[in-house]
Amino acid sequence: MRDFADRLKRLLVGRPVPSQALGQTLLPKRIALPVFASDALSSAGYAPDEVLITLAIAGLAATAVSPWIALAVLAVLALVVASYRQTVHAYPSGGGDYEVVSTNLGPRAGLAVASALLCDYVLTVAVSVSSGTGYLAAALPALAPYKVQIAVGVVSLLALLNLRGSRESGGAFAIPTYLYMAAIGAMAVAGFIQELTGTLGRAPSADLEIVAHAGWDQGLAGLAGAFLILRAFSSGCAALTGVEAISNGVPSFQRPKSKNAATTLLLLGAIAAAMLMSIIHLAGATGVRVVEDPSTQLLHQGAPVGPDYHQDPVIGQIAATVFAGFAPMFYLVTIVTGLILVLAANTAFNGFPVLASVLGRDELLPRQLSQRGDRLAYSNGILVLWLGAVAFIIGFQASTNRLIQLYIVGVFISFTLSQIGMVRHWNRSLATATDPAARRRMRRSRAINTLGVAGTGLVLIIVLATKLTHGAWITLLIMGLLYLVMNRIRRHYRRVSRELAIADLRDARLLPARVHAIVLASRLHQPTLRALTYAQSTHPTSIEAVTVDVGDGAAERLLGDWEDADLPVPLTILDSPFRDLIRPVVSYVRSVRRESPRDLVVVFLPEYIVRHWWEQILHNQTALRLKAALLFTPGVVVASVPWLLGSPGQTHIHHGVRGSVPEGIADADVAARRAEDRRLSPTPAHQPPSPQERA
Repeated sequence: MRDFADRLKRLLVGRPVPSQALGQTLLPKRIALPVFASDALSSAGYAPDEVLITLAIAGLAATAVSPWIALAVLAVLALVVASYRQTVHAYPSGGGDYEVVSTNLGPRAGLAVASALLCDYVLTVAVSVSSGTGYLAAALPALAPYKVQIAVGVVSLLALLNLRGSRESGGAFAIPTYLYMAAIGAMAVAGFIQELTGTLGRAPSADLEIVAHAGWDQGLAGLAGAFLILRAFSSGCAALTGVEAISNGVPSFQRPKSKNAATTLLLLGAIAAAMLMSIIHLAGATGVRVVEDPSTQLLHQGAPVGPDYHQDPVIGQIAATVFAGFAPMFYLVTIVTGLILVLAANTAFNGFPVLASVLGRDELLPRQLSQRGDRLAYSNGILVLWLGAVAFIIGFQASTNRLIQLYIVGVFISFTLSQIGMVRHWNRSLATATDPAARRRMRRSRAINTLGVAGTGLVLIIVLATKLTHGAWITLLIMGLLYLVMNRIRRHYRRVSRELAIADLRDARLLPARVHAIVLASRLHQPTLRALTYAQSTHPTSIEAVTVDVGDGAAERLLGDWEDADLPVPLTILDSPFRDLIRPVVSYVRSVRRESPRDLVVVFLPEYIVRHWWEQILHNQTALRLKAALLFTPGVVVASVPWLLGSPGQTHIHHGVRGSVPEGIADADVAARRAEDRRLSPTPAHQPPSPQERA
């Protein structure tokens, strides 16, 4: 079974990579950009839609303010990019927001940021993949009923690629990401040229009318209109998600790590800003109409378009208009946009495991998350992210509109606390710095981070005010649960450390008062003799063999064979009237432990090593159950004594290794085999001797 599992793992993940090759897995900027920036760049595929859909609540006229909202989003994006460039220089270890906040604002604030980031990474995968499968369903309507299954399959494929290593997954995703940037750039350039020359057409939905929601007949007038604009702005700020991933992934960059990370961050911000503004502008220039419920909110010649109308995403409508005379380019834009939305999840698959490894190192998550796998990737973190994303996708039926309401609140909590932490970092640095040039740089960095606090803090207030009742409360609830869980994990690790610590180094020389060895035996054969041999070789204070009588006569036959073999180890028979093998052994072992609390009880368990994986089903089931039952018994150690089945080298003990075997057991091997031969012979079954004969 183990061989089969190992072969399957090697087939899926690849050959193990030695630790010395860690430097070869570091990413150059050309690969790091698609790996870490695909999330932020892909937001151009859904952020414009969310802005226009929100504004459409107040009717068609309200969508005219979308360019101004886009400009406000870009201003915040510039502040965040500039702020995080300071972070990657000051904290290049990969902790990102968590390390900044923990160091400067304390562990509780660090826990809050860690909870927000973990939740955000999981939602990044769920939202990106759900949005990408939405594009696929739009192109191939027959697949729409299987959207959830397709999304789960895509997430599983991404997890598998990342288990093979970040460099391999980055190389696989680089070409689609660059193709996406080129396609959107070509669409924007062609659209601007057509607009300047007066040849830009109208979108397929441009002739439709938008019906405002009830109570919004006056458009954006009054406080309600201002609130709706703020809500659209908060939806547009989804374009900022993923910016923080680079600060968490600095260790994955080639040297100089901080410089390369800062350069990649600047490229990310510039490209994302150009894409978002171009799409918003061309959407208005071509008259794109997108609403939350097209069947009732869109009218054609005064009548609703009905449920048969299919609403294409904004980019799809723009591409259909700009490339009306060149269908291949339209399909290219649509396909690569859907693909990049799926691949955007790869940003989280690079950021989440690194952050989880830092949290595992700090004992806020299980320590296994801090360990690299066979391919030098943080495999356990990748699997945890995969499970979380699949749960969200299934729970929300891969609905982008429902998931995106949960998406952004965690991002801006971490943004805001991180910028506050950076301001405190520069204040502390200025208190000790004496070089004038260094102090000028620190003051400039502090000013940038102070502006970042103002910008991200304002957005956080807007997000909480506008999205709390639309699903953001779920994110806050999950963050609170993560906070409590990580706090409990940390308390557990600290309690265990205090419990296991040696108060006095002289105590390190103390051993248990006695060691009591128990060898489990079902019948007398070579594995049992090997277990007895191994047990005696450990020189325990006392030793005994134990078997369970389930009423089938096996215990009596074993007793007879045991006495015939004249073994120097006493045999204890445990009665089991209900034919249970596990409970009597566990109860007996615990009773031995209770009688001598300072003694160590070692249970020696003969266990077969099979040659074929399917043979595992036929053996060792009782052994596995016993080991599981004794696992949590204090003061008890279970030692498996292996016996390889089918190996020609495994001969009777007295043939080759007698010198290493205790005398009594070695001499008893012949008698044991004779007893076995008698039991297998066609003569009547061996009957245990009477008490008089035994006497």
